[in-house]
Amino acid sequence: MKLDIMYEIDAPKPWGKEHPYGQREAEQRAYKNTLEQVRVADEAGFNTVWLVEHHFREGRSHCPASDVVHGAFSQITEQIRLGFGVCLMPHEFTPPMRVAEKVATVDVLSGGRVEWGTGRSTPMEQMAFGVDIERSKEKAQAAVKSVVGMWESEYYEEHSEFLDFPKRMVTPKPVQDPHPAPWMAATSSGSSELAGSLGMGLLSFAILQPVSSMAKTIAAYRGAAAKAEPITRVRNDRVAAYTLAHCAPSAAKADENNVWESVWWWYHNLAQFTLEWEFSHLPKDQQDAYFPFLKQHADGDFDPRAFNDMDMIIVGDPDTCMDKVLKYEAIGVDQLICYQTFGHLSHEAVMESIALLGKEIIPELEKRGHRVEIHGLDPVAKPGARFDELTAGAQNSVDAHEARKAAKAASTS
Repeated sequence: MKLDIMYEIDAPKPWGKEHPYGQREAEQRAYKNTLEQVRVADEAGFNTVWLVEHHFREGRSHCPASDVVHGAFSQITEQIRLGFGVCLMPHEFTPPMRVAEKVATVDVLSGGRVEWGTGRSTPMEQMAFGVDIERSKEKAQAAVKSVVGMWESEYYEEHSEFLDFPKRMVTPKPVQDPHPAPWMAATSSGSSELAGSLGMGLLSFAILQPVSSMAKTIAAYRGAAAKAEPITRVRNDRVAAYTLAHCAPSAAKADENNVWESVWWWYHNLAQFTLEWEFSHLPKDQQDAYFPFLKQHADGDFDPRAFNDMDMIIVGDPDTCMDKVLKYEAIGVDQLICYQTFGHLSHEAVMESIALLGKEIIPELEKRGHRVEIHGLDPVAKPGARFDELTAGAQNSVDAHEARKAAKAASTS
């Protein structure tokens, strides 16, 4: 398994100064820190840096122009791949020709390091852009086909239900042949199965999902991928899963970094924003069902450490983090997306976490080998055939790690 890193470029409130100066300073600081952290992540051996495309978010996700930021990344990194997590594909967000142009440009600037994630977003953003929500799924799929056609054809022309485009040369063409691997964002078993059926990699962005639940989602994806009818000529059957992650030299240092306050800020901010902008029309009992920990926390009955205890996030010293990472490997995750800049964690704490994961975790994973490059970019390979074999291998990795832990404990006792 590979470790990835993800950025939404958060600018948590309160901003400390009257508008617009507090917001400006917070955003500028967040972008500066992001560049420094990604440079270190590249040196530490992280596989991919994913960037969201989100619009009109508050505190979280001040990152509407991921292609611009990836352009900057391409010039300060050498190895790390650059993931669009995701491009919003319904035509009202961005016409397919613009998606083709911006993704290919990053591929050229980076020497062929792009991972092309696709998605539809949520009603709050869709409504602001005038997206036809009922037809957003079919529009997104149609746009994927259009983008690929523009990449593969010298001249491209389309006159369809969703796009009326005259014969034009769309430039530049991507470095990767025939094009960057496609991924699809998913938050449920149903959307995960759809990704598998289309021959697209799975970007699992389900929040605070226990590993046991994620295993069922991955199994559904693998089943669909085994009989895929790929939407492009690049068949991608990799699974990338998202989680909060913070590695510190010790549990006490993690506490000192205010990690649990930051975990709760992340959950509370996400819940408040979603309830205000996405679910305000729902009755109170349904809102409580979506975010059950809000009331428990308000009543004094919930400690954010429970997220870690339930294997929903990865927080702790290197050994603890390794234990949790291997649980993801065991269920068939190919790339674990570590979201590390949540809440009010300091830049220094995040830099230390990146460095520790690079020093203590990534080398151990590399010793085990990985599946990321086996056939994910092979346009004719059959996905799913290696799942049982690889999950058995992952269990062997867990056993080997436990043996090393026991030997380490014996040597220090």
